[in-house]
Amino acid sequence: MPTPEPSTATAEPIATTAAPETEAAAIPHTLRWWLRFAGEFLRSPEGHAAFLGFWGSLMITLGGLGAGAVRRNDPLLESAHLSWLRFGHGYTLATIVVWLGVLSMIVAWVRLGRITIGFGGGVRLISGLRNGTDPDSPVTLNELRAIVGIWIFPLLFAVPMFSQDVYSYLAQGALLRDGFDPYKVGPVANPGVLLDNVSPVWTTTTAPYGPIFLLLGKWITTITGANVVAGTWAMRLVMLPGLALMMWAVPHLTKHLGGKPTVALWLAVLNPLVLIHLIGGVHNEMLMVGLMAAGIALVLERHHVAGIVVVAIGVAIKATAGVALPFLVWIWMIHERERRAAKNEGPLPHPIWTFAKIGGLGVSVFAVVFVAASAAAGVGIGWLTALSGSKKIINWLSLPTIMAHIVTWFTPWALEPVLFWTRSICAVALVLALAWTWWRFKLTERQAVLGILIAFVAIVVLSPAALPWYYSWPLALAAGFAMSTMTLMVLVGLCTWLMLVFEPGGAIGLYNFWYVAAATFAAVVAALSLRTVDPLRLRAGSGKPTGSISPPR
Repeated sequence: MPTPEPSTATAEPIATTAAPETEAAAIPHTLRWWLRFAGEFLRSPEGHAAFLGFWGSLMITLGGLGAGAVRRNDPLLESAHLSWLRFGHGYTLATIVVWLGVLSMIVAWVRLGRITIGFGGGVRLISGLRNGTDPDSPVTLNELRAIVGIWIFPLLFAVPMFSQDVYSYLAQGALLRDGFDPYKVGPVANPGVLLDNVSPVWTTTTAPYGPIFLLLGKWITTITGANVVAGTWAMRLVMLPGLALMMWAVPHLTKHLGGKPTVALWLAVLNPLVLIHLIGGVHNEMLMVGLMAAGIALVLERHHVAGIVVVAIGVAIKATAGVALPFLVWIWMIHERERRAAKNEGPLPHPIWTFAKIGGLGVSVFAVVFVAASAAAGVGIGWLTALSGSKKIINWLSLPTIMAHIVTWFTPWALEPVLFWTRSICAVALVLALAWTWWRFKLTERQAVLGILIAFVAIVVLSPAALPWYYSWPLALAAGFAMSTMTLMVLVGLCTWLMLVFEPGGAIGLYNFWYVAAATFAAVVAALSLRTVDPLRLRAGSGKPTGSISPPR
């Protein structure tokens, strides 16, 4: 009788048990954890929102090739055979793609807001990334920071969106590079490819920005030369430290202002108004706001000199950051009083003497930073006179312009002389408002930061001109406070409306009734959607509120 062949049935179980062990050993434990976390995140509601926002950002980037603030003569598009996107049906298609991308990002942002606030989604099993956040929050700070990176990645490669300002930045940097003083002459003094793309409104306007920003422009144009594409990318990369500072500072402010870190990061950083305009539009507000918020956070943490240095650097980017400095003196005085009380050193000396001492030290720190920056750039303080250049902007976002338009409706007067008087009246009101706010909000840390917030709002509303991205100034501080459901809904609606009232190429849509009506409708729907899943009741059984936010503490 032949000997039977060895059975393979007993060998199979051995193989099936050994293979997983071998595969597991081949994958490091940390990598396995990250893969598990990524898979779980992508299946979660916040993962779905993150993907939708990324898809929207990608559509903005692709549609921007035709509908964005593209160059007048773009050999890159021509060599890629994409010039058809800039004209006729191609332009219409590109514009539709951009707006679908913008709306996708807004929808994703609102959905993520519902989850962050606690209206939807659930806490997942893996919690290793829950550092520095509320343990009851359905989404973590690190997850939100990762989503910021996911959303901005396509925008890093986009043409300038909703604004042509980056071309002015490059032209002003080239002025300094080529030996001109940007505070004395406009880009028109330095003809070339960079000048060709500057808006005609700004070709003769001197630079209204601080010396450090001009220095950055000089370095960038020294490296990239007349290459507008490389210069735009480099300028956008220079803005990223400001975004990183915001991601650190905004949640940090909530420790002193009473808000929730995750809600603050969602509102002030993940906001499409901020990401699309400041990163996609390449605005120096990204650097200025990040430095300003970080400086305030440092002062609140009692690193007074370091905080003032950081804010001073922000002023050397854009002067608006300087509004915070007088209020930081109050915070420093509050800390000094608390320090003396804790050490039983008795009350502070006379308030005037204390104010003079601390205020003088703060001014000295600021002066050293600013003088050093001006010396490094080789310029003076001519940017102060250039700040009036914003008067060339006329739109419905500023109160003086609204007042002037209303007057001209009911009188035969021309807009320009009326605008002069309304701007003069609002300028006086702004000075009085800033002085009153500074004196009124000085008793506590929270009051002082609230004073800075009110001051920024007053500047945006009462200044001769305002643009949508200016609202990122007060938004960065407002996000640190605890807010009611209604307040957050109003802010969502306002940010959505501001995001939609400018056209992808940078033109103003505020003078088109149907354009504004559509933006207003979308803003109302976005605001309602923060609390209601389907406010238009397009799906059966939806439309009921899913929860509410605790009232402010």
